[in-house]
Amino acid sequence: MATALRNAVKVFYYARNAARDIVPQALFRRRLTGWLDQVRLSDATVRERLNYYNKLQHAFVPSPAAVPVSRLPFSPSMYYYDLKEFARYFDPGLLIDVEFGDVINVPRMPAVVKDRPINDDNSNAVLMKLDKFRHFHMPADRMHFADKRPAVVWRGELNNPIRTVFLEATRNLSFCDVGTPKRTAAEQYRKPYLTIEQQRHYRYIVSLEGNDVATNLKWIMSSNSLCLMPPPTYETWFAERQIEANVHYVPLEPDFADLADKVRHFERHPAEAERIIGAANAYCRKFCNERDEQAISLLVLYKYFVLSGQVEPDPDVWRFISS
Repeated sequence: MATALRNAVKVFYYARNAARDIVPQALFRRRLTGWLDQVRLSDATVRERLNYYNKLQHAFVPSPAAVPVSRLPFSPSMYYYDLKEFARYFDPGLLIDVEFGDVINVPRMPAVVKDRPINDDNSNAVLMKLDKFRHFHMPADRMHFADKRPAVVWRGELNNPIRTVFLEATRNLSFCDVGTPKRTAAEQYRKPYLTIEQQRHYRYIVSLEGNDVATNLKWIMSSNSLCLMPPPTYETWFAERQIEANVHYVPLEPDFADLADKVRHFERHPAEAERIIGAANAYCRKFCNERDEQAISLLVLYKYFVLSGQVEPDPDVWRFISS
């Protein structure tokens, strides 16, 4: 049933976005001024988040590879639709650099991306909420922590060496149900596929980065299970850098030698586990305020176009952004 519902939502996602492409785009552009008038009345949280996603401070010129808003690359389609949802409010001739897919390095020129490395020199990577159907799926969890199976679960592809290290470290731990459903993996690593709902029946869910960020992190932190993971090295719109160890998740050593001790500790101190789960749930809730999400997305692009010299800034809006 959950899979059928998810598929139905996916069909709606594509139908709605295809319809937006058919509608005369001038209708969206006429609404931009009204949107910006409302946005500048937003609170400081909106300003802080937009300037976190778009850290650019100085004027720049788009690269020779920049594309007009009217000709954004269509593949992957979800990246296209998620960016076009907000880019369509701007002049179709405005140029923008984009890097779709898993970005493991900071672009040489300011570009819109889904993810970026966590470091102090990543300003050229301008984050937008891309591929959100996959990355921001956070279904409700109605099972209490105490009612869940007292064990650790993980499923995923072996597309990062840390995942193989994890499977090796947990091979002889009886309280761990971990592995990959990929048939091409070595036999000792294979385990049957588990849905998100099935994984949420476990008290402890491990999150491990793959090609870039860990896709499962959002739905784990929005659940009533405890998230365990090494500190993240990449971030998306979810701002993984701002997630705090022992506040929103339980940190693990790179060799996972501390996993058994961590699980033993929280089995003896379930109230502490529930405190971390509560903080993780609260962190996730801000991404469910659709009005703020839309305002921030528009402002991230607005700031990009202003600093690239393509849009004359409205004094009031720019004062809100830069104050």
